[in-house]
Amino acid sequence: MTTRKFLVIVDDTPECELAIIYACKRAAKTNASVVALCVAATSEFQHWLGVENLMREEAEQEGEEMLDRVLAKMAPKLPLQPERKVVIGNRIEGIRQAIAEDPSIMVLVLGAAQGSEGPGPLVSAIAGGQAGAYPVPITIVPGGLTEDEIDAIV
Repeated sequence: MTTRKFLVIVDDTPECELAIIYACKRAAKTNASVVALCVAATSEFQHWLGVENLMREEAEQEGEEMLDRVLAKMAPKLPLQPERKVVIGNRIEGIRQAIAEDPSIMVLVLGAAQGSEGPGPLVSAIAGGQAGAYPVPITIVPGGLTEDEIDAIV
């Protein structure tokens, strides 16, 4: 039997940390695992193949470094170590690609920013008009939750 996985998006926002905590604690309680995804952007420069390949390699390295940095910071708070994945390209398409490539992914977990600016561009894009296009349920973790509140929810 395939282990059910939660997909959590890793970036440099504070709400990302709460989403990681939620996903890992929920996965630990439900005998699941977590995939931590960093979607590394690169430009659409395609004039010279060598330059394009170098740009993709640099973007992938930046994605790995982001995962290293964020997951190392979060490690003491996590009951399990997430699987790591880097996808190069557009964030929305990268998330869809990760879900399509791994049929074990059953839930997408996003962190919502708190404040007057709204929940953040990723949550706005996915939970807005595109929510129905995802083949998995989407869990949005409010940015104002405490770790104790997350413990009570999971």
